[in-house]
Amino acid sequence: MFEIVDAVANGAVPLEQHNSVPALTDLGAAAIAVGLAAFGAGYAERGIGAAAVGALAEDSMSVGIALLMTVLPETLVILALLVVFLSL
Repeated sequence: MFEIVDAVANGAVPLEQHNSVPALTDLGAAAIAVGLAAFGAGYAERGIGAAAVGALAEDSMSVGIALLMTVLPETLVILALLVVFLSL
């Protein structure tokens, strides 16, 4: 069962040449990271926004807390952009 692994480890099977290009560049990886962070923030905000509107309908004194909880997931995207700009 492990004959192929042994053959590759011993050099019997030639491996691929190392002159190929990567499948994903640094900018592509950064774009995927920010896109997934934005998707996660939007997914989190749909539940938080509904809860904030419900809380504001019952008690209008909690406007600041509702605003804070609604804006909090967006910091995920801001931090993702910060990491991208610092790493590139």
